[in-house]
Amino acid sequence: MASPIRALLLLLLLVVIGSNPYFTSAKPPAPPVRCNVTGCVLSNAYGAWGDRSECWVRSVVYPTNEEALRSAVAEANRNNLKAKVVSGFSHAIPKLACPPPENSVLISTAKYNTRIEVDVAGRTVTADSGVGLRDLIDKVEAAGLSLVASTYWEGVSVGGIISTGSHGSSWWGKGGAVHDHVVSLSMVIPAGESEGYAKVVRLLRGDPLFNAASVSLGLLGIISQVTLSLEPSFKRSITYSFHDDASFQDRLLDVARKHEFPDLTWFPSQHTVAFRFDDRVPSNASGDGINDFIGFQPNLMAVCAAIRATEKRYDESRNRRGKCVTAAAELEYRRLAGNGLKNNGIFTGYPVVGRQGKMQTSGSCQHSPEADSLRTCPWDPRGKGLFFYETTAIFSPPKFMDFIHDVKQLRDLKPENFCGVDNYNGFLIRFIKKSDALLGQPEDSIVLDFNYYRADDPSTPRLNQDVWEEVEQMAFMKHGARPHWAKNRRVAFLGVHRKYPGFSNFLAAKNQSDPGGMFQSPWWDEVVSGQGSNTGNGCALEGQCICAEDEHCSPSKGYLCRPGLVYKEARVCRYTTG
Repeated sequence: MASPIRALLLLLLLVVIGSNPYFTSAKPPAPPVRCNVTGCVLSNAYGAWGDRSECWVRSVVYPTNEEALRSAVAEANRNNLKAKVVSGFSHAIPKLACPPPENSVLISTAKYNTRIEVDVAGRTVTADSGVGLRDLIDKVEAAGLSLVASTYWEGVSVGGIISTGSHGSSWWGKGGAVHDHVVSLSMVIPAGESEGYAKVVRLLRGDPLFNAASVSLGLLGIISQVTLSLEPSFKRSITYSFHDDASFQDRLLDVARKHEFPDLTWFPSQHTVAFRFDDRVPSNASGDGINDFIGFQPNLMAVCAAIRATEKRYDESRNRRGKCVTAAAELEYRRLAGNGLKNNGIFTGYPVVGRQGKMQTSGSCQHSPEADSLRTCPWDPRGKGLFFYETTAIFSPPKFMDFIHDVKQLRDLKPENFCGVDNYNGFLIRFIKKSDALLGQPEDSIVLDFNYYRADDPSTPRLNQDVWEEVEQMAFMKHGARPHWAKNRRVAFLGVHRKYPGFSNFLAAKNQSDPGGMFQSPWWDEVVSGQGSNTGNGCALEGQCICAEDEHCSPSKGYLCRPGLVYKEARVCRYTTG
């Protein structure tokens, strides 16, 4: 078994390698679709869907312009095929892009990514749906303008961002959700024979279908083009401030109101919270900083594999102390490295000031001119590196305060149980403004993201399995949190139709846009609409069910279904030696 000291040395090695200018490139991500003579399989960037099942399709087409996209939809409709769309990135955790396994076609926007037209006078940009976020931002900034809202991870497409309700962090202006900055969009939907079996509809904000189409999960049709509003170019100034977590929740609302792009990262096992004070400053402010977030930097595959192997040994040997040593080292690294912020190439202190386009998003691990590079994104399955779950819960502010109180109670019972999450960026807390989108947020909301270890084998229980199940059930069951559509385990979506006031109107719009169900999703049927269940042996281990009996856990390995420790109504898989 590896010692905690060895794990610490591994982490320090990663720091040294990450700061070495020799290692500047990264192996590009693998394409999400792989085909052979029998058909094609679709995966996500992590190499495994939430339920670990494969997604098979008969064929895939790659349109390069809007007419080719319309023709692909028309051909599928003419032949009574089901269809789904996938981008060239595929970072969703649920199987949003998977069509039914039979009589279906996959339509990829990976090559539909050339049009980026900036209207300087009108302060808008129009882009093909397959355009990557980084390409869009660079073109906008070159024209002297800035896109205000974006996701933190830049490895996403314009269509994917809009479809899944992806966001940054802000309660100011139009808010941090990218879809709320959409001026208009075009969508390809099925049509009758007289209209060529498919047609393009242009939707402006205010049109009856717009609020359904702006966050549509690919269920209404395929977004072909998006027009986003822009603002004159500006810079941002970012400072991280680390504090004890004793009463940090009391400052949340004040921070959201005083700063335009703030967030907080809570490291519960370390009793520490990092406030990110993040505001725009004039474009002539001094500074040429960049945001190269630590978690999105390229890493040597060998280092990623070694860190994963160490973490796996800690998990399997129930070594909480080892995880706590690496959690403490991770936090100290973030302090010293400014969490990846750089002033003119290196981190020299706060504030870090840079152009909006260099500060609003990051993802250096996905860029490379070298196909044979040894460095990659830490989660790239080809490197056998990090493998984790991601839970994202979106709260009403008062309920979030109660949730934090409950989590602190659970943490205080045994703080070392939370060291695992602090190796994965702790709890990231952000802010999303109320949206008109039917599947957008119905109120100004607080978003909680956290990642945690996932076992290589779905039948293997995890260290502190019960803790993360209880936190998850606290969020979604007790405090009524809404799930992010492109993240989360299956149990997070239980009862989701009751949490979005616009849900029934969305269903009506879906039936209007796609009356034959051409874009129907098996994931939607089974998870969101509740047309299916999973209550087999071991189903709770990967969040496919909430345990109701011991067999839903892993009795042979000592994991039995038990009540929560703080949230007594929770049912979790707890290791017991009795």
